[in-house]
Amino acid sequence: MFFDFLKYYLTAGNAHRIHSPFIFELYTKVYRDFSMHPDFEAIEAVRKSLMHNRERIRIEDLGAGSRVNDAPERSVSDIARKSLQSPFWGQFFYRIIRYYDYRNVIELGTSLGITTAYLARATPEGTVYTAEGCENTLNVARSTFRTLGLDHVVPVQSDIGLVLEDLLNRAGTPDFVLFDANHRYEPTLAYFQACAARAGAHTVFVFDDIYWSAGMKKAWQDICQDPRVSLSVDFFHVGLVFFRQGVEKQHFVLK
Repeated sequence: MFFDFLKYYLTAGNAHRIHSPFIFELYTKVYRDFSMHPDFEAIEAVRKSLMHNRERIRIEDLGAGSRVNDAPERSVSDIARKSLQSPFWGQFFYRIIRYYDYRNVIELGTSLGITTAYLARATPEGTVYTAEGCENTLNVARSTFRTLGLDHVVPVQSDIGLVLEDLLNRAGTPDFVLFDANHRYEPTLAYFQACAARAGAHTVFVFDDIYWSAGMKKAWQDICQDPRVSLSVDFFHVGLVFFRQGVEKQHFVLK
């Protein structure tokens, strides 16, 4: 990943390199908006509590595992410290959903529910469907949702491949889909194909860890080249794809 990041760093541009009005607006008004919201403090307080939770739970990992700790039993604090999405990205996802007034949100990979909380606090009038393969992990996430009063989150415990069609049927046309579960080529492509068949003109897909492995990099490249994808953005840690109609197909690598 070091060489991937070096290549990214040397090629990534900023606002001056963006020739799409839509992506320019996304980058300058959403991505580079560093203002704080009251919702952030409440969510980060729960994260802090999880980071001090010494309870040990057995992990059933149906994906590609963890680079940091692949032990079958881990403490909640270890998961919170090493495996959760950072506040920066959770807050970026929050701003996307708020800015574009997204209501139908799907998350593939709940973990302890902190990122889910950012998605849900961003759309209090919407619904967040989140799927997690590990029952013990999802039980901790359910506690997160109760603590934050997130009764519009619908958690589902199952192998994502088995429940994705049902989630899509329940959500209708998804506005925002976060892919943060199985970081392997075949499952990622399968999830993308299923969700892309339901995507609308204003839908955004967010892929976590697009440089996690050779398989994940190939999946990201194939997704960007899909003819249904009109705009794609590489932020190294995450990638975004849009399905907007009537625009020139473009790919951006941005700092």
